[in-house]
Amino acid sequence: MNEAEQHQSNTVRGALFWIAIAFSCYQIWMASFHPLSSQVIRAIHVGFVLLMIFSLYPPMNGKSASWRALGWVLGIAGFLTGLYQWVFEADLTQRAGDLTQADWVVGVILAVLVFEAARRVMGWGLPLICGIFLLYALFGQHLPGMLAHRGYGVDQIVSTLSFGTEGFYGTPTYVSSTFIFLFILFGAFLEQAGMIKLFNDFAMGTVGHTRGGPAKVSVISSGLMGTINGSGVANVVTTGQFTIPLMKRFGYSPAFAGGVEATSSMGGQIMPPVMGAVAFIMAETINVPYLEIVQAAVIPAILYFVTAFWMVHLEAGRKGLVGLPKEECPNPWTAVRERWYLLIPLAGLVALLFSGFTPLFSGSVGLALTVILIFGAAVIGGVQGTPLRMLFWVLLGFACAGFLQFGVIAFFVVTLVLVALTYIRKVGADARALAIKALVEGARHALPVAIACALVGVIIGVINLTGVAAELGGHIIAIGRESLFLALLLTMLTCLVLGMGIPTIPNYIITSSLAAPVLLELGVPLIVSHMFVFYFGIMADLTPPVALACFAAAPIARETGLKISMQAIRVAIAGFIVPFMAVYSPALMLQSGTWVDTSWIVFKALVAIAMWGAGAIGFLFGPLNWAERIVAIGAASFLIVALPLTDEIGLGAVAVFIAWHAWRTRAQRAVAA
Repeated sequence: MNEAEQHQSNTVRGALFWIAIAFSCYQIWMASFHPLSSQVIRAIHVGFVLLMIFSLYPPMNGKSASWRALGWVLGIAGFLTGLYQWVFEADLTQRAGDLTQADWVVGVILAVLVFEAARRVMGWGLPLICGIFLLYALFGQHLPGMLAHRGYGVDQIVSTLSFGTEGFYGTPTYVSSTFIFLFILFGAFLEQAGMIKLFNDFAMGTVGHTRGGPAKVSVISSGLMGTINGSGVANVVTTGQFTIPLMKRFGYSPAFAGGVEATSSMGGQIMPPVMGAVAFIMAETINVPYLEIVQAAVIPAILYFVTAFWMVHLEAGRKGLVGLPKEECPNPWTAVRERWYLLIPLAGLVALLFSGFTPLFSGSVGLALTVILIFGAAVIGGVQGTPLRMLFWVLLGFACAGFLQFGVIAFFVVTLVLVALTYIRKVGADARALAIKALVEGARHALPVAIACALVGVIIGVINLTGVAAELGGHIIAIGRESLFLALLLTMLTCLVLGMGIPTIPNYIITSSLAAPVLLELGVPLIVSHMFVFYFGIMADLTPPVALACFAAAPIARETGLKISMQAIRVAIAGFIVPFMAVYSPALMLQSGTWVDTSWIVFKALVAIAMWGAGAIGFLFGPLNWAERIVAIGAASFLIVALPLTDEIGLGAVAVFIAWHAWRTRAQRAVAA
């Protein structure tokens, strides 16, 4: 690269840097003060996304300056579609559905750019599926039988997708432009501030020295990271850099190490309080408070990580793997003492959510507290004397309490004062750099989620326009009336098949649009039906051939994504039973019954997971032969369905199996001794 090209490349990177900062600042300002209409906020959000994607991923991968320039032209065109919605907002509202020539141009350009941007970031899977829905809207009237619709003009389709709130600017984009971006930014600030090290050190100190400790560290640290970022792939590439090499060093195969990290990381999407983007979309879709989604998810999330923990424990026993030497493990409480203040924003977030505040409000406060703590620590750093330090934090707490009187503006004022103090004291350069990097990384991490949310608007728009979901749902209901289990199985397979080509968000939106209403009509509670779809959408990211989390782990583990995917399914296999148990016993998601009912179903789930895991790994107190593995899985299967006698049969079979296996293992060890 010559000097001119190097200068041009640095200029491009600099421009992208400032665009990312502008994007994050725009989202913070909108979340704090909401000065624009929801439609305009969504449109400019998508505009920023298109600008950044085409600048980061120019045509032909930017092989020449002209291709990079074309990428900027396309990105600017995408951004201008958002500004068009702002400038002509009143006119567009007055002539809703009656497109002018300019509307036509903007609408078509927006559609083409959203499809192409999604292809650049996510590959062909999602654009192809959405393209099929678009073709159905255009030509579906020519199809035979129940699939045919009455026919719609191109102007109706362009109006539905590119204008209004049922297409690219639909509910998923609304959620992306509010809750999701804010929580991604919240996680980015915490990660930059050292939350990853806190979680890793805590996990290492608590379980690193136990049997198979390195893999258990992966499960715990990924689960804890999931509480703040809700992103499976992001968890893999952050905690995985530490845990996967550690697991390999202590005897786990590269494929199994990658599979453990991928499985644990994907669980972050169902781990409260933040969970993944789908949880926010679900809350808006079914119109229930986010807190209810959190409550429904908490027990299944714990069971998911218990499953992963149990599976790596059994694998370690099967292979005779030990943990780290005790002296090499950090003290977990020392890690907490050094970075305890990072837990304050997370605790505040949980407290606000459980006090009934909205996720947007709670996330805004959590983000503000994180920023204030980062700069507060920078200001007071190096100051000697515990009383003076305590006085500083008390005064800072009172300043933050001004939020109750003056609103969110108090946080902006406190932050600006702290930043000014870092300059006055000539400290905090690292904190300022950290904040800038978090703003940039937050914007970049939001791109795949945001473009997926925009593109799946095609599916929502076409379904609402044509009513195809009701027609297909009727046929699934007919099957379900004969067998609820068969309807659940079809729904699970649909989620897994779709997940082979598309991420969790569009997977959930497609399947919930088609299958969740069917399950609801078959008597499955509302939240349980959507959580069932959500859960298997996550499991789909572990299934080959396109297991995103597994392929993210591949370069770290130095193993193929396919082999990692097969091991991830093995680690997560016991988790497949949890959604089915929740359908047959909604108390598992706190949707019915008393705490006694919930305790009973949790006990059954733990027993079933223990047996299913033993059967899958082939080890309990000692190695299991094939007959014992079949008996273990069969006994666990009886505990899934809440029918008369099945619990008794299942628990009785488990008791007999454990007694037999313990006796046989003890006898073999006695002979070996």
